[in-house]
Amino acid sequence: NLVRFFNPAMQAAIDSRIVMEAALRQALDKGEFRLYYQPQIDQHGGLIGAEALLRWLPPGQDMVSPDTFIPLAEDTGLILAIGQWVLDTACAQLKAWEKDPRTQSLQMSVNVSARQFHQQDFVESVQHSLVSSGINPARLKLELTESVVLDNVDAVVGRMQQLNALGIRFCLDDFGTGYSSLSYLKRLPLDQVKIDQSFVRDVPDDPNDAAIVRAIMAMSRSLGLQVIAEGVETQAQRDFLLQNECMAYQGFLFCEPIPIEEWERLLQ
Repeated sequence: NLVRFFNPAMQAAIDSRIVMEAALRQALDKGEFRLYYQPQIDQHGGLIGAEALLRWLPPGQDMVSPDTFIPLAEDTGLILAIGQWVLDTACAQLKAWEKDPRTQSLQMSVNVSARQFHQQDFVESVQHSLVSSGINPARLKLELTESVVLDNVDAVVGRMQQLNALGIRFCLDDFGTGYSSLSYLKRLPLDQVKIDQSFVRDVPDDPNDAAIVRAIMAMSRSLGLQVIAEGVETQAQRDFLLQNECMAYQGFLFCEPIPIEEWERLLQ
């Protein structure tokens, strides 16, 4: 008295996830993660910093897209160990940059997941990275998405203030794509907002995106926040942003994310 249907595609997806999870659990121990750094540029074309972006490079295989493995790392809790590795590695790179006059003033942006940020010992783990590396905390910027903030604004503000006291600064990532609310935006101790690339892409031609970007710029100025635009790929996009007083940019127009070994060419 029972009929069952077997879906091969569903089973294949489950099998693939199990295989990837097992590989992901070993990737950190095997040294398969790398940080790539995407330059951040000011309005004059000068280098002002970089965003550290995680890449997974299994030996003998193609690079695994972050869109594929980061959600899995979040679901399994592996993002905690991976996130700590990212923070430690980025801080170590900042320290190395201090030795070169061309890079000693650069800032580093590091993405922090909601699960990582809400860990009870997150402030202590950041402090450990700062002490171990010996960097100037003012050169480290943590990028948070709106999903981090929405859970418990009061707790988030308190934690951000603790990190502020250590010298850390904050950027609100992907601004405008979530539940942007002035009520929490004015409470958060932010230094910068990042205009999402989905708005930047069509600003020269789409009046709606252009209006949104102008509104973000005006609001940010009134709140005393810096603005950086990501996903800048054409000169027309940069020109529009510059005309609307955006003073920092990131995107393929300037440089794609690259491993640290290629930065010497960039600096020259």
